[in-house]
Amino acid sequence: MDPSVLQEASRIPPDARTHFKACRFIMEAEVPLESYDPYLVAMAALYLAGKVEEQHLRTRDIINVSHRYLHPGSEPLELDTHFWELRDSIVQCELLMLQVLCFRVSFQHPHKYLLHYLLSLKHWMNRHSWDRTPVAAAAWALLRDSYHRPLCLQHAPQHIAVSVLYLALQCYGVEVPADAEAERPWWQVFSEDLSKDVIDQIVLDLIQIYTLDTEIS
Repeated sequence: MDPSVLQEASRIPPDARTHFKACRFIMEAEVPLESYDPYLVAMAALYLAGKVEEQHLRTRDIINVSHRYLHPGSEPLELDTHFWELRDSIVQCELLMLQVLCFRVSFQHPHKYLLHYLLSLKHWMNRHSWDRTPVAAAAWALLRDSYHRPLCLQHAPQHIAVSVLYLALQCYGVEVPADAEAERPWWQVFSEDLSKDVIDQIVLDLIQIYTLDTEIS
């Protein structure tokens, strides 16, 4: 495998899959936040995701990190009645999420597809054109940011992987060799059931993420 592409992939923290899965649990469960504390839902999602990814997270650590985030500079919670009540709430919320998810906790993320597509695309590209533009880094960044919207629930993982790669190429003006003369576009080689309309919709959703972030800032 190409070391440069693998290097970009390796920059994703080891526990990123747990975080991505926690995000997906929150989005897919659609737990009504007006009825439940959003921080409790987030803690329960992390707890459940850690189990699924076999990266077990202690409830005490989750609670203390959340408490420190809400109360900067504070000391870890004492093992008192309040702590145990909060721990029980996390466990109950975890059970609620499992019920809403119908106990479906296994699914595919776009990451492995993007890695495969990047490795394949690099072999098609001019070496100097590829090396002087951070297409791989941009594609990984776009994929990470895509979890700010429920794209992973609305589209197939292959489609998301192709779309972030498509947008990364567009951002740097990089063209895939012989794409204009080919019988079908390069992105359809990777995913036969993908259409240009789907790519455009995913790209639009990605752009809206950054537009919203700018407006909030």
